Amino acid sequence: MRFLLTILLLVLSNCSDMKPESYINTEPKIKIEEYFLGDVKAWGIFQNRFGKVERQFTAKMEGSFDGENLTLEEDFSWNDGEKQKRKWKIKKVGDDKYEGTAPDVIGIAKGVSYGSAFKFEYQLLIPFKDKKIKVRFDDWIFKQDDKVAINRAIVSKFGFKVGELTVFFVKD
Repeated sequence: MRFLLTILLLVLSNCSDMKPESYINTEPKIKIEEYFLGDVKAWGIFQNRFGKVERQFTAKMEGSFDGENLTLEEDFSWNDGEKQKRKWKIKKVGDDKYEGTAPDVIGIAKGVSYGSAFKFEYQLLIPFKDKKIKVRFDDWIFKQDDKVAINRAIVSKFGFKVGELTVFFVKD
């Protein structure tokens, strides 16, 4: 029993070895207030914890930046017919630090940007079986070039992975 508990703790403690600082010297540099300025299109999939694709979506996004705050309006169309909207307010609070809010985000989302990587952590209320449940997002965006960025988010509840979101962004 002790052996199984030790293995479980090792697996859980090694779930995320990625550190934003590891990407400080990578190119091209991402500044979300610049990348998400204007129109951006997105395509994505949600996979359950076993890797099965459960849902797919497309999204249209429009961003504006007033020198301090990025406002990002997102319109999602899911393949099962569901439509979702989210309006982010993301404030630059340091050279590489950001804080964000949205109506379905609980508390303050914390973001950090180094090199080509942007990490965003937050708790989100999502619809599930006629109610809303709280899940945690560990979101990573990697800028590929001036037009393309790739997003990978691990979705968890009570510290356990429930799914993974993969998104491809293309800037108009």
